[in-house]
Amino acid sequence: MSNVSLQIGGRSYSVNCAAGEEEHVTRLGQVIDQKVQSMGGGHNEVRQLLFAALILADELHEARSGHAPAPAPAPPPAAPDHSAALEALADRLEKCATALEG
Repeated sequence: MSNVSLQIGGRSYSVNCAAGEEEHVTRLGQVIDQKVQSMGGGHNEVRQLLFAALILADELHEARSGHAPAPAPAPPPAAPDHSAALEALADRLEKCATALEG
């Protein structure tokens, strides 16, 4: 039996685990901490851990049922560069203005 110290929500928790599982348990603790941190403050410690557990359980359920969350929408395509056309149009307008003035 081994003992691992996890940092979750700014607090330290001592957890027993099987020998050789220390790194895995530590990574799991980091996942939980990331969920707690992503929720921000405003909740007491027990509620933060409850919500983190619910979010992780929901993600696990979606992954197992094949209902993964919808992927983030693709970024819009880059706008084409119209600077050359605008420069040519500006030159033509200047020539027209010069012709009208003279």
